[in-house]
Amino acid sequence: MVMYGVVHVLVAWLAIQIVLGGDEQADSKGAVSELAQTSFGPFLLWVLVIGLACFAVWQFLLAGVGYWYIHKKRKRITKRIGAAARGITASAIAIAAFKYATAGSSGDSTEQQQTLTAKVLAMPGGQLLVGAVAIGILVIAFVIARKGVKKSFEEDLDMSRAPGWIEPVGRAGWIAKGVAYGVIGILVGLAAFYADAEQSGGMDKALHTVVEQPYGAFLLTAVALGMAAFGVYCFVAARALKG
Repeated sequence: MVMYGVVHVLVAWLAIQIVLGGDEQADSKGAVSELAQTSFGPFLLWVLVIGLACFAVWQFLLAGVGYWYIHKKRKRITKRIGAAARGITASAIAIAAFKYATAGSSGDSTEQQQTLTAKVLAMPGGQLLVGAVAIGILVIAFVIARKGVKKSFEEDLDMSRAPGWIEPVGRAGWIAKGVAYGVIGILVGLAAFYADAEQSGGMDKALHTVVEQPYGAFLLTAVALGMAAFGVYCFVAARALKG
């Protein structure tokens, strides 16, 4: 969980660099690259690989038998689906870190996303498939943001072991992450609508898109601070999660 938080803090840092005029890759792969360039880069990369791999296994276990304390079956199933999604995300970041540790590069995520989107668009009914993916991402974005608005993340924490300030920090983190996923969903939706893979993109393109809007620097700064808040939430959750 700590490693998951580290990735989000690094993404927040890279987003701030975009606000300041940089052209960093502001996503999990950019975070891996940023970590690799530190003095203890190789060692930290392997710590990240092992930590995220353990986190992924834990999330997959939660997806199978976790959240026993949730009495409503439908809500428990929803949380298990969320755990499975986090397990997949953590696995992808761990693989990127492993590639960087062994080969010195993990590739450009936006280019890979667009290549995959182009392949799907070329399939029969490809636009509909990409459109369905866009809707799925937007639903996920809504669920994530709602978790912050409703403070439902507190259900997963033993609040007796969490500091009092985790409520506003957690709310800011979940809402900001939902906003970022929402932008990704919109980009994928545009790719489906125009049948143009170059419209799509992941977190990196989403954050660059935000900064290009009117008052984009302020909006991206707010999102970056929210992503950093989510990272801090992860640090607290590493100690206070129920299961």
